[in-house]
Amino acid sequence: MRSMDRWATFDCYGTLIDWNGGIGRELERLYGPEHAASLLHEYHEVEPRVQRETPGMSYRDVMATTLSRISHVPAGEEDALGRSLPSWQTFPEVPASLEEVRARGWKLAILSNTDREFIDASMERIGVPFELAIVAGELGSYKPALRHWEEFSARTGADPARHVHVAASLFHDVAPARELGLRSVWINRLGEEPKPHPDIELRSLSGLADALDSLVA
Repeated sequence: MRSMDRWATFDCYGTLIDWNGGIGRELERLYGPEHAASLLHEYHEVEPRVQRETPGMSYRDVMATTLSRISHVPAGEEDALGRSLPSWQTFPEVPASLEEVRARGWKLAILSNTDREFIDASMERIGVPFELAIVAGELGSYKPALRHWEEFSARTGADPARHVHVAASLFHDVAPARELGLRSVWINRLGEEPKPHPDIELRSLSGLADALDSLVA
């Protein structure tokens, strides 16, 4: 890879693919609509703890373990989230926004807390080429640990000054990107308050190409 390349790296789930929608629908199916919202909130709290405790665990097993910690799992449904993940939907604006970013000469990569089989299915659903995808299941490490970015740098030789990270999670992505001195674009789909502050905040991927160009000419 050439050091003058401009790189945009992305988290996938919550940024490109509707993570809340995918898990929420399964929780609603398993436990009913009256419990889904509270269980989803609890899932958000528990999953990072599971990842921190067992960084070598596959994401499929992380999801199953987290589900078992937040509620009794019906028999035969232990892998409900893993089975459903390949069908989780892309946010509507994502394909066109990524195509515009590519058309302006940016190289795209995914840094994801997931497994290879899942990210391959989701990239096919997105339908836009990525130069590479780095996944937790092959690193034995989950973000916000820095291993994803270290592996990306080792594989690409990307100039940090020409690398922007794009993500919806302040905890998993924006904070470690700032720690590494990288510019970041926060996709604030939920209307949250930024802490830490990204370089640019967007409510969706619409306008991403202009945002990236404003950070790296």
